[in-house]
Amino acid sequence: MSKRINAKYKLDRRVGENVWGRPKSPINKRDYGPGMHGQRRKGKLSDFGLQLMAKQKLKGHYGNISEKQFEKIYVEAVRRRGNTAENLIGLLESRLDALVYRAKFVPTVFAARQFVNHGHVKVNGVRTNIPSFRCKPGDVIEVKEKSRNMALVLEALQSAERDIPDYVDVDPKKMTATYLRTPEFAEVPYACTMEPNLVIEYYSS
Repeated sequence: MSKRINAKYKLDRRVGENVWGRPKSPINKRDYGPGMHGQRRKGKLSDFGLQLMAKQKLKGHYGNISEKQFEKIYVEAVRRRGNTAENLIGLLESRLDALVYRAKFVPTVFAARQFVNHGHVKVNGVRTNIPSFRCKPGDVIEVKEKSRNMALVLEALQSAERDIPDYVDVDPKKMTATYLRTPEFAEVPYACTMEPNLVIEYYSS
């Protein structure tokens, strides 16, 4: 298990918010930063500090995306027509691991990445083990038949912790999810405040 997964809740405490909305998050009990200096009074962040925080929060929400990968997604968002911030969110939400998480086939974004990596998922009937695989509207994502009785999957589907967004149509019996359309930022069920405009400012400054 990677160090990043073990330290996932550090992000919650660093940004002072419950990034994934999970009941286990330490921010629910300790709303100060990690480390021995975490309880010091917080100074006011500069514009750059706010932009960096927004970027770390958005990048962190999607699990183990590297800085290089995230920057590539930003470049693609700029290249596309329309609002860059909306494009960025649309690209992030079209990732296979993000859709597996949104469909509630697994409890966390970290589990989604591992679930895809281990070959438990098909896209349009083809086994796909690349978490960053970009899905298109109309694509059907399904849990492989052999993987449908895994405790992780059954518990996640029955959990009331999250709602499935409108741009993903899930059939819990067949364990399939259809990616209906690219969502707008306002539709994405983030557990905390995300500011993609600040992320764009961070990269463009």
